[in-house]
Parts: sequence; structure tokens; C-alpha cells
Amino acid sequence: MKKASSKSKQVVFYPEEGVVKLYLRGRSVPLYVPDSLVASYSLEAKAELPPRELHLEWVYGYRGRDCRSNLYILPSGELLYFTAAVCVLYDPTAGTQRHYRGHTDDIKSLAVHPDSVTIASGQVAGNSQDGKSLPPHVRIWHSVSLCTLHVIGVGHFDRAVTCLSFSKADGGSHLCACDESGDHVLSVWQWQRELKVTEVKCSTEPVLATIFHPTEPNLIITCGKSQLYYWSLEGPPAGGGAGAMATLSKRQGVFEKHEKPRFVLCVAFAENGDVVTGDSNGNLYIWSKGSHRISQAVVGAHDGGVFALCVCRDGTLLSGGGKDGRIVLWDREYKKVRETRIPECYGPVRTIAEGRAGDILYVGTTKNCVMSGSLENGLSCLIQGHTDELWGLSCHPSLDLFLTCGHDKLVHLWNSKSHEPVWTTTLEDSARVAGFHPSGNVVAVGTTAGRFLVLDTQSHVIVTTFSDAGEQISAISYSPDGQYLAVGSHDNFIYLYEVAEEGREYRRVGKCSGHSSYITHLDWASDSSSFMTNSGDYEILYWDPDSGKQIVSAESVRNVDWENASCTLSFHVLGIWPDGADGTDINAVIKSHDRKLVATGDDFGGVRLYSFPCVVPRAPSSKYSGHSSHVTRVSFLHNDSALISVGGKDCTVLQWMVM
Repeated sequence: MKKASSKSKQVVFYPEEGVVKLYLRGRSVPLYVPDSLVASYSLEAKAELPPRELHLEWVYGYRGRDCRSNLYILPSGELLYFTAAVCVLYDPTAGTQRHYRGHTDDIKSLAVHPDSVTIASGQVAGNSQDGKSLPPHVRIWHSVSLCTLHVIGVGHFDRAVTCLSFSKADGGSHLCACDESGDHVLSVWQWQRELKVTEVKCSTEPVLATIFHPTEPNLIITCGKSQLYYWSLEGPPAGGGAGAMATLSKRQGVFEKHEKPRFVLCVAFAENGDVVTGDSNGNLYIWSKGSHRISQAVVGAHDGGVFALCVCRDGTLLSGGGKDGRIVLWDREYKKVRETRIPECYGPVRTIAEGRAGDILYVGTTKNCVMSGSLENGLSCLIQGHTDELWGLSCHPSLDLFLTCGHDKLVHLWNSKSHEPVWTTTLEDSARVAGFHPSGNVVAVGTTAGRFLVLDTQSHVIVTTFSDAGEQISAISYSPDGQYLAVGSHDNFIYLYEVAEEGREYRRVGKCSGHSSYITHLDWASDSSSFMTNSGDYEILYWDPDSGKQIVSAESVRNVDWENASCTLSFHVLGIWPDGADGTDINAVIKSHDRKLVATGDDFGGVRLYSFPCVVPRAPSSKYSGHSSHVTRVSFLHNDSALISVGGKDCTVLQWMVM
């Protein structure tokens, strides 16, 4: 028997059988070459780069669940915040976004220089696709040009950079940073020289804020669990010799007769230089400038912790509650003036920023939303996101809409033009997958509980639910003619339903058994005559929907035209697999409707674009970064104008313009 090997041992072609064998982790996966290609097929053929490119158009999401001090207003009127590995500059008036994409993993901290143009952002440690570690570091960049100016701290930080602050009194020549190591090391940098001035072990307990005093030179304040520290930066003398280091000496905030809180959660500075703290007991403490003792206390300012403080330009103070969801305005004497409350569904306050006009507030929440409005008229949701692992994505078959769903039990139907949710609904179970009926009238959503439900696309009313599967639903897809719905589960079965009334009536007609591992992907023939499935043990099986039986002869379906190329193991997409790949490295694949492109989402935060068909081993691709987690789904809009990608743990949706 003749065989032709590619340069890698991962792919072998048997021309007499018309079969390519793809080896993943030593397992052989047979892929059947269509009859029309067998004679001309060669593993050594040259594949072309994709004819189109992707441009990041919109980022849906904000990271408020576990990050602080990450919402700022720039002189341009843009809101600056981050999610995943992207810093977003969003102009709410123009309805546009710009993006800084220099980071390689989750961003955890953000600071704006006194010049209001220079930005510092810090990231976590990560791993690249080839297994190399990506160290935590700080990137300093220009918010107008989006150019990276400096990269500091590579090899100096541990785990993540969680707090950042530029100095104020000296015009911003220094940057302080705190990492997430066991000792939460506090370091100070002359950032323009990329030089570390000093460092000190801050605390073995979590540090929540690190901030330079605005008027006292060389004073840094840190707060966190069981701590409020005043750090004095001393020396070295100007022009000190090589190796001369400054020092940080510490004084502790003294609570005296006041109740010491478990956490000091946030710090702000009054007009006169007093330090204001908010703590886990709901108290505001005012610490006189030049002292580390409390001069005034507002006990019970909030019911539960005070998560955020913001001193307004007129000298008044805003405080935000982490339990009560209230935003309270205090006058200069710390008397309450007015308050408003954020609706519970958007989550407690995480950070507060005053708009340029002064009468507009922007509030980031712990449920990854950004609210805008005023204390007088209330706040409305400006940016909405998911709050837990994100797996479900489906694009509407004929409109500029797409649906996302995740482990937070939220289902959002998004308008890709306005970038806003058309509607949002909450399910009883965590959601895992979604698929639109070809009519677009309904969408099926599969859950982690083994249940799937069908929602009306306009009203989001539940049309029907089924709980046939024993474990989570991992694949769900209507046949192109709309007559069937196939539902793949982690219980190794595919459940088949006959569909009527344009997706409003269902009757189970089959339970397809044959896989010995959980179902991972499912794709229909374009003429709805059959469907194929992939499983966790890299098996490919084919099915007849009319009988619900397995098509045993793979030969008989080698010439089938598959609708979406949504199975990662298939001849038409074999080129997406890199050498040495684990069969789980690529989570999602999809082809464009014009049949020219293939997009994939992988375990390393990458979105890749290939030419279709992608049948040559290790086909060339264009890679696009922005996600900081495994990319769980990718899907083209109905007219191929954009590609949507969703990140698992980064809870972020990216919309890429196809150019």
C-alpha cells in the first residue's frame, strides 16, 4: 500500500484508499478525501494565507468581578477600562472603541499618569502556545497613538501586577506597583528609565490598593486585609552611584478607639490632603494630612463594605457600597447630601469615576457592568458583560444579531451594529451551547444540567424544554432545512428531535449511540441528509437523521458537503492542527458563508484565520490576540461582515470586522 507522509509524522496520506490519517497524541484519526480531490491531493501542496484579515471592532465586557480602580475618564471623553487582554478606550458619545492590545494575558491593574495621556497597565503571568512562560509585567503606553512606550518589570514581578499608581507631586516620574506574590512586594520605578528604585515586602495578606499621595512627595499608601500602611520613599541622592537604592520605611495607620476593620478596601484623598478610607465594616475614616491617626469617622456609611471612593472636582466625596449597592454623595464635612442605588441585577459597586461634565457618573460593578447617569436621575447600564465562564455562541441566520450564554446563567441577544443587548434573560441552569433555527424565530440553548430549552428570539419566552440527556449538553444544531435538531451530550449520546412549526414543536425521534466518549462537535450535511459528530476520544461518526442510526460506511459520506465545517476533526479543516497538538488544543472551528475562510479558537487565547478548504498540514494562518483565556466558540455573522469570538474564563466577547 502506497502512502505519502508530510514532513511531520502527524499526517499520512494513503492515496489508494483516499484516506488521510491525522495522528493526535499517537491516536490515528482517519479523514476521507472527497473523490474529486484524491487524484490531485498532495500533503506537500502549498497552502495560501487567508484572503481576508480581521480587525478588532468591538469588545463586549468589563472586568469588575475581581479588579479595582480600573475605570477612568480621559480628556478625550473616552472611558478607559480593561477586560481579558485588551485595554478599551470607549467614546460613549460617538459610540466608538479603540483598543490597546500589547498584553499577552489577563490585565489586572491600570493607572493614568498626571498628564492624562500616559497609561500603565499590569498583567498576570501566563503561558504561550509553545509552553513558554509569559512573565507578569507592566506596559506603559500612549493613549492617543496606542504605542507602547516602555515595558518594565519582566522577571521582577511574581504571579500578577495587581496595583499601580503614578506619583503626582513630582509630575509623575515614578510608578509604584504591587504584585501578587506571597509577600505582595511593593516596588517603585523610574519608569522612563525602566529602572527599579526600590522594593519591599509589603504584607503576607492581600493588598487591595497602592497609591501615591497627590501632594506629599515620596509618600505611598497601601491598604488591604488588616492593614493601612504609610510608606516613605527615601533616597538615594540624585546622581547616586550604580547599585544605590532608595528605601521604603513603613508606618501603620492607628485606629485607637475606633474599631479596626478586617479589610481596608479603598483609599482616596480629600482636597486638603487628608486620607479617606472605606472599610469592610461600612465605615469611612478620615486621616489628617501628615498624620496616621483618625481625625473623623463616619460610622455605618454603608451597610456592608465600602468598595469605592471618588473625590469629585468640587471637593465632595462619592462612596460606593459592595453589599447595599448604594452610591452616596458626601459634602466636604462628610455629611450625606444624596444617594442612589444600583439595581441588584447589575451587581454591587466596584469603582466610581466622575465624568468630564461633572454631572455624569460612571460606575463599574462586580457583575462586570458599567453604569452611567447621575445621583438625581439614577443610573442605567452602559456596558454589560458575562460574569462566569462563557461557552455558548450562535449567530442569527439572517439578521445582524448573535446570542451568547454562559455559566452565569445569563443569555444575551446582541445587536452587532449598536453593540447593545436586544434582550437579556436568566436561566435556571448554567448554559453551555446555543443554536438558531434556520428561520431565526427560535434559538435552542443547552445547559450543564443536561437540559435544553428553546427560546422565542423576539420575546425570549421559553417555547419548550427537554431533559433527556444525562449530562451536560456540549453540541446543539438544527439541520439546514429546519426539520431536525441534534443535541450532543457528555453522556456520549446524541438526541435527535423532529421539528415542526418553524421550531415551535418538537418530538424526540432518536437516541444515537456509538461514541465511547463525550460529544464535542456536531455538523450537518448542507442538504440535511446526514450529520457528523466528534467525541472526546477523537472519534468521528456519521449519522442518518431519518433512521437515527449510525452510517457505518464512512466511504458513503466522503463526498458530502458539510454545512459549517464546525467539527474540528474533519478532512476540510485538517490544516488547523499544529504539530504535536493535543486533540483538545482547538476548541472551535467554523467556515465563512462564502466558503473562503475558516476561523478557529484555541486554548491559548488565539483566534486564527485560514483559507478554506484547509486541507494541507500546518496550513498558514493569521493569528489575532485579545482573549486571555481559552477561546471556546467562533462564529461568522450571517453576511460574513464580522467574526464573533468568546473567551471561556475571560468572560469576554470580541467582534472582529472581516476586511
